[in-house]
Formats: sequence, structure tokens, C-alpha cells
Amino acid sequence: MSYSHLNDFPADVRERAARIRLAAFDVDGTLTDGRITLDSDGRESKSFHVADGLGLRQLGEFGITVALVTARGGSVVATRARELGITQVHVEVRDKLACVDAMASQLGIGRESVAFMGDDLPDLQVLTAVGLAVAPADAHPWVRERVHWRTRLAGGHGAAREVCDLLLAAGGHADSVLARYLGA
Repeated sequence: MSYSHLNDFPADVRERAARIRLAAFDVDGTLTDGRITLDSDGRESKSFHVADGLGLRQLGEFGITVALVTARGGSVVATRARELGITQVHVEVRDKLACVDAMASQLGIGRESVAFMGDDLPDLQVLTAVGLAVAPADAHPWVRERVHWRTRLAGGHGAAREVCDLLLAAGGHADSVLARYLGA
């Protein structure tokens, strides 16, 4: 099934998506395929999908705050965030729910206005607390069965873009995004 129109999404997911003002993403397994590559000097590298990056930028352009929240550290995440203009970058986070709650408080919104995308057990607490919980297609089964919606695509392969497109469409921004690229 492809998601080309807002009506392609389940009604309850569309309703939840329309309320979102903060979209937070775990990194490993959602924005990446979950693999971590270390060179002989211990330097880490990750691969990010370009389509996800465009979607994340578009969210910010339409007033949805984007945040990266990861339990791991590393400069790779900070570098990617800088490229995309994401200022809410939280690394080495042990309590993701507390982190997300703090951001929501700063924005003056409740949990019902927060979306979180995660793929594994450390994400469960925040996923079960937010207004829109999303997992990529290849998330751990215990996570997949506890979210509001699962993407068609796997983490690191455009799954985050699906979330971005949903949020943009639910917020009434799809026509504006398309007009920009159609030259209208």
C-alpha cells in the first residue's frame, strides 16, 4: 500500500497527526538502518536516507519542531542535525520520556501534540505516552504492536519520510509542498 493521499492513512492516525507540534525521532533504527560501523580507530559512521532529510526540513518549515533523541552519543548525529537545521539534538539520553516532556514543556504543549518514532525497547516508554507513536516496518515486534501506526518502509530506508509526509498532509500543508516543487 502506498500513502499518496491523507485519506490513505487510518482515520485515528490522521486525527492524531493533525495535533502534532513536536516530532521527535530516535536515530539508530529509525533514521538509520540500525547498523553502526566503527573503523580501526573507533570512529563511528552511519548512513542516512536523503528522503528522510528532506521531510525533516519540511516539517520545520511548516512550524513543527523536529528533535533527535538518542541513547547513543557521537558527532555523526550532531553533524547530520546541523546539515538539516535541527537544533533540538539530544544525545546520550537515558530517559527519553523526560527529555521529550521537557521539550514539550518548553513549547507549551502537552503529550498529545507530540509524535515519536522509535524502533526498539528503549523507546517503549515514550512511545506509549505520546499523542502519535510510530515505528518503522522493521521495528522490534513488541514495539510494533504498541504503536499507533507502522510505516511501510524500514528504518534508514525512508520510513521517517513517511512520518513527515503524514504530518504535513494532516496539517494541511501537502498542497503547499507540492506547489513549491511544481513551480506553481
